[in-house]
Amino acid sequence: MFNVQLSFTNATIFQFSSSFMVQHHLQLAAASSHGWLRATPSDGHSETSVDKRWDSLAFNPVKTDYIYVMKSCKDGSFSNGGLRHYGNIEISPSAAVLNYGQGIIENLKAYKNKNGSIILFRVEENGLRMRVGADRMCMPAPTIEQFVEAVTSTVSANERWIPPSNKGFLHVRPLLMGNGPVLSLTPAPEFIFLIYVTPVRNYFEPINVVVENDIHRATLGGVGNIKAIGNYAGIMKAQAKAKANGFSDVLYLDSIHNRNLEEVSTANVFFVKDNTISTPVLGGTILPGITRKSIIEIAHSQGFKVEERLVPVEELFDADEVFCCGNAVCVLPVGSITLNGKRVDYGESGFVVSQQLHSALANIQMGLIEDKMGWTTLLN
Repeated sequence: MFNVQLSFTNATIFQFSSSFMVQHHLQLAAASSHGWLRATPSDGHSETSVDKRWDSLAFNPVKTDYIYVMKSCKDGSFSNGGLRHYGNIEISPSAAVLNYGQGIIENLKAYKNKNGSIILFRVEENGLRMRVGADRMCMPAPTIEQFVEAVTSTVSANERWIPPSNKGFLHVRPLLMGNGPVLSLTPAPEFIFLIYVTPVRNYFEPINVVVENDIHRATLGGVGNIKAIGNYAGIMKAQAKAKANGFSDVLYLDSIHNRNLEEVSTANVFFVKDNTISTPVLGGTILPGITRKSIIEIAHSQGFKVEERLVPVEELFDADEVFCCGNAVCVLPVGSITLNGKRVDYGESGFVVSQQLHSALANIQMGLIEDKMGWTTLLN
């Protein structure tokens, strides 16, 4: 049997094959009345060595202690999932995820509040979105209850990797992928559900964005409204070109008229004019972001008028503020946007609305204020 090895970083390598060959010598203990598993670190890292890393966090993978792995049964259901030491797993070289891109991802975050409790944000929404995406990609998916339990187990097992809330958060990455050998274009015979986590820093620095005219992120009838893994490889060229020219990210237009705004590479986008906040309407090509949904609800509660509509690119030149939002960045102000060589700058107001919405959402996520929305899950 041949193995295929995928290297994410020099220090972090996943190896995939049709059967799992992951070490099972976990030092696990039941923790709390909830019945979750807590992992006892056994890799020689001390709390001190972990703490020293908080000031140097970036958005890069870090080898933490444990991952969560669960495989589908023949009937498409999932069972017998559990924690494994962070390390290599194996998958067939003819697996559907490698050959045909049959896979989806999710993103969510975990914070630790001032009392030491772990906070998850809208985790059920991620579980639901994964199920919607899985259906589109002809994959079975864990139930929402299984998803929540798996996330909770993984986060709890890696608790020592959660930074202080003023330093960062634990980025949680669930994946669902087609496994088992296929040669023709057909759904995989079995599927793997996997979760890994990594600590990352908080962000709130203005970014400089360029509007892309030639490459499109999504098309009608495609998979732009789910987190299919192929969505991201297709825009790497545009992103690489933008960064080579000094830009932080790319703002994409619709593929039909090449005029209406859609998203930046991995986040939704909003525009502020007076007391109105506008964002491109969901129409099958835009990801229904959970942070997007949350910002809309918060903005309504703060008295803003919120419009979900087609946004012509020309409106960029008349906006008071522009900001992006997503799981990793929360709310991120846009300092400038360049369209066909013409640059418009924002921030004369000090990004007041962006800061206001960022603070409102981040304070809920970190447990700094009462969660009147009912969005957070507290793990003692």
